[in-house]
Amino acid sequence: MKLRNTSEYQEASIEETVRLLETSPNGLTQSEAQKRIGRFGRNEVVEKEKNPVLDFLSHYWGPMPWLLESAIVLSYVLGHYLELAVVFGLLTMNAIIGFAHTRSSRRALGLLKKRLAVQARVLRNGEWKIQDAKDLVPGDIIGIGLGDLVPADAKVLGDGRVSVDQSALTGESLPASVREPGIVYSSSVVQRGEAKCIVVNTGANTYFGKTAQLVRIAKPVSHQERIMMAVVKYMMYLSTAALIMVVTDAALVHADILSMLNLVLTFLLGAVPVALPAVFAVVLSVGAIELTKKGALVTRLDSIEDAA
Repeated sequence: MKLRNTSEYQEASIEETVRLLETSPNGLTQSEAQKRIGRFGRNEVVEKEKNPVLDFLSHYWGPMPWLLESAIVLSYVLGHYLELAVVFGLLTMNAIIGFAHTRSSRRALGLLKKRLAVQARVLRNGEWKIQDAKDLVPGDIIGIGLGDLVPADAKVLGDGRVSVDQSALTGESLPASVREPGIVYSSSVVQRGEAKCIVVNTGANTYFGKTAQLVRIAKPVSHQERIMMAVVKYMMYLSTAALIMVVTDAALVHADILSMLNLVLTFLLGAVPVALPAVFAVVLSVGAIELTKKGALVTRLDSIEDAA
């Protein structure tokens, strides 16, 4: 068999779906399921583990770090080592706060995932069994009922009918009623009814898995970055206008070039809010701690600002 998009099974009949998935109404044998796990992988969206060193250094990369780093280079060239140390200290403090919070949140999230491992009722060797949802494969026959988290994209069989909450996937506020030959999607929650289903896709090939992959590769600019860049932009406008007037005046009175460079450094440091990223990081960290006390786990500090 070959993998197909979940949408291709939407209009297919039950008989055609069983044929395409090379299974039977009695489910797969344990040996066949193991072969398919080796071929298609486990029913999970694997998160790429980041190298801790590269993860820490990534906090020195971005529009705001670049501005601060340019100020550091200019301070070094002009021999203003005190300003260099202050700016570098603020930049490093921002990186340490962000890195420490992110790593601790990921560890907590990993432990939470282990404790909340999803179990599924699956028909193997003609018998119903309870096993980890990550061991499901396309072609498995599963049973879902009230309160269950749907473990994979699956097609409803027989007379079963369920009402599922798909708001996390589609944004719909009301539950969707699904019956044969409809599709229930991975990570939706059964609110009413029960049904027997045939798994059509698992892991990264599910609707949820593909959405998670898109979220992972997306690199949106955070609301926090937009605010800071807007502040910097208008500060730059003001500083550039003032710098032009001062340099023009200095040129008229034959000031030396080194004095002009000192003025350039002064205006650059004035235009770049060197403490702003660190202040944001501290404030967001305090907010993350408060949310943790109320049972919310924040894995990225920027997400607090984006949610607000």
